[in-house]
Amino acid sequence: MGSLTLRNVSKSFGKVEVLHDINLAVEDGEFVIFVGPSGCGKSTLLRIIAGLEDATSGDVEIAGRRVNHLPPSKRGIAMVFQTYALYPHLTVRKNMSLGLKQAGESPAVIAERVAKAAAMLELEPYLERRPAELSGGQRQRVAIGRAVVREPELFLFDEPLSNLDAALRVNTRIEIAELHRRLGSTIIYVTHDQVEAMTLADKIVVLQDGNVEQIGAPMELYNDPDNIFVAGFIGSPAMNFLDARLLDEPPEVATIGLRPEAISLGAEGRIGGTVSHLEHLGADTNVYVHVDNKLVTVRILGQEDFAVGAEVRLDFAPEAVYRFDGDGQRIRMT
Repeated sequence: MGSLTLRNVSKSFGKVEVLHDINLAVEDGEFVIFVGPSGCGKSTLLRIIAGLEDATSGDVEIAGRRVNHLPPSKRGIAMVFQTYALYPHLTVRKNMSLGLKQAGESPAVIAERVAKAAAMLELEPYLERRPAELSGGQRQRVAIGRAVVREPELFLFDEPLSNLDAALRVNTRIEIAELHRRLGSTIIYVTHDQVEAMTLADKIVVLQDGNVEQIGAPMELYNDPDNIFVAGFIGSPAMNFLDARLLDEPPEVATIGLRPEAISLGAEGRIGGTVSHLEHLGADTNVYVHVDNKLVTVRILGQEDFAVGAEVRLDFAPEAVYRFDGDGQRIRMT
């Protein structure tokens, strides 16, 4: 019912092409996240799905019907924006019900849907308050509730957590995940935060410069990236990249990649370096080591201590090494 298909979608602003031949299939009930750095085209792609922008070429299908010619109100979508977009003079109840009222729903249907959404999002104590009387997290829940009451075929989220502080981001992220489980609706969600993508998505679409670099489940992208961009973007702390000449690698290998948690430090190891800085995080320790004029992050479980300036050796299992060619494409050794 809430499936989405993009066929050869491209978008240009004048002579500048910002999306290049995007193809994507989203199944009913999937939680799909578009992730990538600022300017990669993810928000433009979301706006094309919503009908807020027209594709230069290609087709958008929602629930099996082509919607290129339809305005947002006819596409069966509901959108949650980064800025909440609440009416400051209206109560929470009226903010949530306004869209239904404008659509001509009966008072009984409106009351039922608002009550159901308010209970789901724990907004019942705040229904008669105005947005200025709410915290940032509560306002975002109102914006989500306004989308929920419409019972759309497709939910679109445009960086909904970027205006929240760190603690609220975690809490609201959990609320969105629980909402998806309860509703079973299809969600397309845009973020530049790969932690949000990893923790929320059934499927991640990684974009760079208007191109889809890779599509897959979070751990599939983490464990089996297709190229240097995906390998470096997915994972926190990020993957380390070093010149392949530091190891005895085949000539076609230009760069090796190592996840921070795959490296151990000691007096013996395959590569030498110098400790530059430590981050004690309690449950684990990040050690930054200068290797071949690059800074390598080593993530160690538990509380460890190394003297800044100490000479250390980096060791890792052969199977932990990721290999990339001169164009940054993954080389999978057989």
